[in-house]
Amino acid sequence: MSAADGAAKPLAGKVAVVTGASRGIGLAIAERFAMAGARLAICSRAADAAGERRLAEAVEQLEKLAPTGTPIVWLRADVARFADARHLHATVDKELGVPDLVVNNAGTVVRKRLDETSENEWDEVVDANLKGTFNVTRVFLPQMRARGSGRIVNIASISGRQGTARLTAYCAAKHGVVGLTRALAEETREVGIQVNAICPGSVDTEMLAGSGFPPMMRAEHVAGVALWLAAEAPAALTGACIDVFG
Repeated sequence: MSAADGAAKPLAGKVAVVTGASRGIGLAIAERFAMAGARLAICSRAADAAGERRLAEAVEQLEKLAPTGTPIVWLRADVARFADARHLHATVDKELGVPDLVVNNAGTVVRKRLDETSENEWDEVVDANLKGTFNVTRVFLPQMRARGSGRIVNIASISGRQGTARLTAYCAAKHGVVGLTRALAEETREVGIQVNAICPGSVDTEMLAGSGFPPMMRAEHVAGVALWLAAEAPAALTGACIDVFG
């Protein structure tokens, strides 16, 4: 029997996709969704042996947390590449069906002054955080629109609200995610799809390591907000960017 078999399952029967879910905030969200009974699909870039190991360990943990018999679909996918996003869509469509929930969490960061940042580094950060959000949303949205329901949660950042030295690319990308969220909410308001964002502050994850910023919260705190948006937020709530920092 799974650890979640006897617990309340507010996402029972729902199909959820979480990107960048091998560690940090993405994994914490996937864990909450698994315990809540979601039929879950996760992906990670898993660009090296360590990344593949983290993804395998994440899947093993999710299988322990999910109710017995609940499917956990996983695959390697770099969401910055549209072809990978299409592969993610095809896999989810075949194995689980049309998602009820899409969480765009995948991202990366480069900490350098703008005049030290190369074009490749700029592209890497913007593509992972902003283009990846577009790519994944783009492949799943038509089916969600046709069905007339669904919830999209974009993980932005405090850096999508304010500027931070040595994070110019990241700030630009996360400000873009906030703008995308608000615009898409208006496009989908009348068809029953909610689009919201979470803007966490400093979270105790590997991405924060070496930043010089003290962690203000754990990934589980952000995951709790994501679960609320997925399961409990009123239907009228769309286009919101929820600040999770003091």
